[in-house]
This record gives sequence, structure tokens and C-alpha cells, in this order.
Amino acid sequence: MTEFLTVAVGFILAMLALGLLSILRGPGDADRVMATQLIGTGGIATLLLLGTVASIPAAIDVALTLALLATFTSIAFVKKGLSRFTADGTASTEDE
Repeated sequence: MTEFLTVAVGFILAMLALGLLSILRGPGDADRVMATQLIGTGGIATLLLLGTVASIPAAIDVALTLALLATFTSIAFVKKGLSRFTADGTASTEDE
């Protein structure tokens, strides 16, 4: 079972490398934030798998803490995007 989990970690790390390319080449802020969320999710999955394989409970705690912080990052990005809209739903022309 540990061999399978180790292969899964390798696959996830390969996908993280592809996500890094998406961050570097992303056309807009939203694309970059989504790629960052993807990398965060992959990192959390990697920590959870490694914590299970190596029997390190602290890795699982760190992974769950990172998951909580990733949620706040998404909320902050959405709130920043929503502040650009006026009350009637049209986009504001002001640069912030």
C-alpha cells in the first residue's frame, strides 16, 4: 500500500509542476489565483499522503491548517473582485 501512495505523491507533484507553469503564464489575475488554489490543494494532498505513509501526524495537522488558510485566500480574492462593482451591478471605471 505504501508503494501505491508513494506513486500517487509523485503524480501529484508532477501535476503541481504543471500548475506552476499556469501561474507563470496565466493571462489574468483570476487564472493565477485558481492555479494557486490548485497548487495549494495538491500540496495539501501531498502532505496528507506523506503523513499517512510515514506515520507523521504533524504533517496531517499542517495540511489541514493550510486548507483553512487557502479558504481565506479565496474569500479575500472574491471580496476584492466584488468591490469593483457598483450597487446596480455594473463594473466600476475607477482604478484602485
